[in-house]
Amino acid sequence: MIRLLVTRVLLGIVTLLIAVTVTFFVVHASGNPVAQILGDSATPGRVAEVTHQLGLDRPLYEQYLEFLGQLARGDLGVSLRYNEPNAELVLQRMPATAELAASALLIALVLGVTLGCVAAVREGGAVDRVVTAVSAIGTSAPVFWFGLMGILVFAVLLGWLPAGQMQSPISLVLPASTLSLLPLAQVARLTRSAMSETLRMPFVVAANARGLAPLRVIVNHALRNSAIPVLTIFGLQTGLLLSGAVTVEYVFAWPGLGTLATDAVQGRDFSLVQAVVVVGVVVFVLVNFVVDLLYTIIDPRIRESRA
Repeated sequence: MIRLLVTRVLLGIVTLLIAVTVTFFVVHASGNPVAQILGDSATPGRVAEVTHQLGLDRPLYEQYLEFLGQLARGDLGVSLRYNEPNAELVLQRMPATAELAASALLIALVLGVTLGCVAAVREGGAVDRVVTAVSAIGTSAPVFWFGLMGILVFAVLLGWLPAGQMQSPISLVLPASTLSLLPLAQVARLTRSAMSETLRMPFVVAANARGLAPLRVIVNHALRNSAIPVLTIFGLQTGLLLSGAVTVEYVFAWPGLGTLATDAVQGRDFSLVQAVVVVGVVVFVLVNFVVDLLYTIIDPRIRESRA
């Protein structure tokens, strides 16, 4: 277990380093942000002065090494646009994004696993075909289209739900449902595939032959042995949810990290973009680490092999 922990920590550090390095050079390749921050009325002399004050006129490798040094100290820097510590700006928006992502994950996991199990049990039937079709639509259509259609139908035409913004608990329904569609479709498809294969295995056939209740066979025997691939896709969906949250939060005017990242990109706020990426990568690494630990709880064979 200690070896697993050390390995995962090292892999997480490497992943973080690669992500922040790519982000650093990509955002700096877009040009000098000072002119956009100061506005069109800024003189060339003023732009050069502020550029020097921010250290953006130094060689790129020096800026990169300074950025890595700050990151090693846990310092996310100061926003170029808001002139506030990036850590404070991220912490202010984090609860809204966490609430949205957690709700979407819960919807995707509960409905996806349920629909996948039902489709596997009724393989080849009408329910199986409907779940397969819905999964295909959910994985192919863009998230922003679902969001706009949800606003049009449930907010404008029917008036059942708010069109956006974080006003009340019911405001979470549309954005969370929209964000959950892609992971829900993938979880349902993978659960259906894994369950369909597991239900044909000898130990499931033997459990049915012993007269065990069908629900007990499905939950205690088939579902548990199908959980490993579902957990894997669950961990991978965390990264997709963080990236999809950018689009969903923009469509629904949700005050989270996605909206903050969009504003930072539009304003060429290099420092803030890098801070958001760092937080996103750390969350992704931590979630996948937890998923890896859950493998050993669900499947004793993995625990024994690692021991």
